[in-house]
Amino acid sequence: MSLFSLIAALLLEQLHPLASRKYLFVWLTRYVNFFQHHLNTGEHKHGKIAWLLAVLLPLCGTAALYGLSYFIYPVFAWAFSVLVLYLTMGFHQFSHYYTEIHQALRDNDLDKARNILSTWRGVSCHDLNYEEVARVTIEEGLLASHRRVFGVIVWFVITMLLGLGPVGAILYRMSQFIYTRWDNQKDVELSEFGMFARQAYHWIEWLPLRLTATIFAIVGDFEDTVYCWRTQAQNWPDPEAGIVLASGAGAIGVRLGLPISQGGLPLDRPELGIGDEADVDFMQSTVGLVWRALVFWIVLLLLLGLATLVRI
Repeated sequence: MSLFSLIAALLLEQLHPLASRKYLFVWLTRYVNFFQHHLNTGEHKHGKIAWLLAVLLPLCGTAALYGLSYFIYPVFAWAFSVLVLYLTMGFHQFSHYYTEIHQALRDNDLDKARNILSTWRGVSCHDLNYEEVARVTIEEGLLASHRRVFGVIVWFVITMLLGLGPVGAILYRMSQFIYTRWDNQKDVELSEFGMFARQAYHWIEWLPLRLTATIFAIVGDFEDTVYCWRTQAQNWPDPEAGIVLASGAGAIGVRLGLPISQGGLPLDRPELGIGDEADVDFMQSTVGLVWRALVFWIVLLLLLGLATLVRI
């Protein structure tokens, strides 16, 4: 069921991207803000209670609906799993930005590429040159592919194997969303309140990050991927993001990181990967890497399904 749910959700999003995702984002923001507003006293224990309530409520609801739909008729449970993946994966949510930037650089329209990248990142990228735009776009694409696709798949598969249905996809995206909303190191009160959300997200991300890096190694340049992962990932300001970026850079043989211009000033960043400087050809190589990794997941789920049938 996991395999066909994943394929159906991917096809559905490609054929009919979720136009109302922004309304879902607004609803989720109000939902997590409710717990923050009523439970935030600036203490760690209250942040823990708020996180558990905010996450467990949708998880229990998802598990109950999956169990009920499976009891009525298994195909309803499958359709519900497709719906959950459709709402949580968001492949098209970032791929169209990447494609448009790629095409703009191919057309030598640097200003257009800068504008699209600025919209995508929410940060002005008008000081970046051609190579920097390509490099930052590859970085954003690798991170988005993990956070919007591969991380969701990992937890979706885990809970499906445990018989809990698509609960894992909700767990991953909810923990990620709450982390981004409550993790504010500059606000002392919110920092204490969001500490458990930060810890929980790191725990939940531990396995998906390493599976993504491992699959990049399998479908890319294995030796360079492992080398960059082991020696460079920890140097990135966010070591968890560094795992995805370093392994992705090693897999396709491109140099990421490095200083860039931001706000008229140089932004120092460590070097990730080995090989040549980023350009439109490496952007295409990144697309190939992501698709190969996705195909790897599909094949893996197919083998798991066949193994289950043989055991039965």
